[in-house]
Amino acid sequence: MSGQQDGGEQEPNAMDREFEEFWDKVSCYVVANFPYDERCDFVLNATNCITETIFVPYMRMLACDLKCRNQFQELVYLTLFVAFCLQLLMCLTHVVDMYYSPALKVISQLLHMNEHLAGVTLLAFANTSPDLAANLAAIKEEVPVFANSLAMALFVSMFTGGMICYISPFKMNTHGTVRDILFFILGVALLEYVMVSHGAVTMNECFLLVMVYISYIVVNILDVYLMRKAMITLELQMAELRDQPLTLEVRRKLEKLQEQYSEYAEDATVEILERPDSKVRDSIVHPLSDKLSFATKRASRVRLSVNPQATRNAFYNLTAGRNHGLLMDFFKTLNPIDAEEWRENNMFGRAFQLAMAPAKFLCAAYIPLVDHEMEKHGWSKLLNCIHTFLNPAITIVVSMALLSSDKKKLWYWELRNTYIYGFYSCAITVPVALAVFVHSRSDVPPVYHWLYTIMNLTGSTFLIFVCASEIDKLLGVVGNILNIDEDFMGVTVNAITQALGDLVANTAMAYQGYEKMAYAAAIGGPFFNVLLATGALMYAKLKIGMEVTIQEQTGQYGTNAYIFLNLGLFATLLWTSTLDFFARRSMGVFSMGIYFLFLVFATLTHQNVIHSFADDPTVEPSLDLD
Repeated sequence: MSGQQDGGEQEPNAMDREFEEFWDKVSCYVVANFPYDERCDFVLNATNCITETIFVPYMRMLACDLKCRNQFQELVYLTLFVAFCLQLLMCLTHVVDMYYSPALKVISQLLHMNEHLAGVTLLAFANTSPDLAANLAAIKEEVPVFANSLAMALFVSMFTGGMICYISPFKMNTHGTVRDILFFILGVALLEYVMVSHGAVTMNECFLLVMVYISYIVVNILDVYLMRKAMITLELQMAELRDQPLTLEVRRKLEKLQEQYSEYAEDATVEILERPDSKVRDSIVHPLSDKLSFATKRASRVRLSVNPQATRNAFYNLTAGRNHGLLMDFFKTLNPIDAEEWRENNMFGRAFQLAMAPAKFLCAAYIPLVDHEMEKHGWSKLLNCIHTFLNPAITIVVSMALLSSDKKKLWYWELRNTYIYGFYSCAITVPVALAVFVHSRSDVPPVYHWLYTIMNLTGSTFLIFVCASEIDKLLGVVGNILNIDEDFMGVTVNAITQALGDLVANTAMAYQGYEKMAYAAAIGGPFFNVLLATGALMYAKLKIGMEVTIQEQTGQYGTNAYIFLNLGLFATLLWTSTLDFFARRSMGVFSMGIYFLFLVFATLTHQNVIHSFADDPTVEPSLDLD
């Protein structure tokens, strides 16, 4: 009989196949529509509840482990989840402030970059690469990538950039800032044109987006190279003038050349600066006698350079043994609670120290510290020797487990198969650690201490990715349980949580005196995300046969984000040129106001108070009337 197999069984039709694939396709958040006593069975069967898990399976905890049975219990547990979110945020802040930013300064010096180039390359790449990896991992999900990318770019460029200006007013890199903003405007316009021109994206257009970003990086590198060539030429010209009789005309030429040279030298290299003490900083940037000009004053901060050689040899003593104070240094570095601070703090300060203790201990045990501002550059002989084999082993084992995890099981189960790769790495790293222990001293870092910045950056980037991604997933759980629209969450809450690494890293760098690097990353990072990350994601979708259309990628809020991002970038061009590129607190508030205005529009659109800038869907007739 037609439609039956030889054995008499009916062939599965499209509906049968749909039911067979139901558990692989259904979203985990659909469980919020089920009765409480039926949620556990759904969560245990839905594949998405596993693939969406990074470290903590929140939906499984609510439904199965905590046995949530009513809305009150649900709200109580969600409150605990938000408290855990704050703990992750403290861990993220500590990693960026104590490990990530010092390593970036060291790497920038080793690569002979200036602050602006380091911002648009190292800091921008490190901030945005985890987002690229997360997006590629979720390539098959149908989310409006264009809208979410522009919303995150708007948050980083306007809110984070405004926060940098507010924290520490500074003199911008004039031509670099204009060039970056113009490239950014070009990139956003090009991406919008690619999306809108014929309704779908092609491979060649993805390559075009990537090539524009590569051109941007090449231009920045050439700019630094040509600037240093110009500095050499100016030095030769000044040397020739100094050999001539010091007439009035020669003196004027010399002063003009020296002024031009000083302007170039200000942006030539990355200096290691002293970290500002809060009390000293307040007296510099916010004196009591100058409250009226607090928002409009120009940069007046004193930049105090650190002598790396002096901090390196602070405790160097040839008369002491090679392992003098070895164990004391080890336990002091691992100790997460400073005894002196504990005695001075009140009850709230001690509570904060206790809350930070797990994050501090985890970071100290996993990430080697390389900080030229600290005595001995953060060197702890015994602990750094342990880092030599422990850090690569943990990174390799966990990364392999995350990449090779089965959709039917949480990735933790893969650790049983991937732990062996950690032992393989130890076959190389343990002998290296023993050689370092025999060769080095406990009172001064070895000359190859800078190599630990590699493990520092990989470890800190991994922890930043984990913390930011976990916060993103956690808030996604909260939003979906509270029945908040996914598209609205994507351009508001998710855009902010995905950019938490950018926010914390950039503001930390600004607070430490590297405002130019931070602001360059606030423009270069979202430019990387808009062009390279979005282009790579669309290319990957096309490669596996998925169609990339304007309707799917824009959603209801994509046009809003596009308009507000362009508004913010053009406004930034206007106020920077008007104020002679002096970033002031008032302009920081203005930039953050543009982002808050976008949030107001998005919220009103979500509440159906106003209409979105997006086009209404076209209703096609179901019958052919011809």
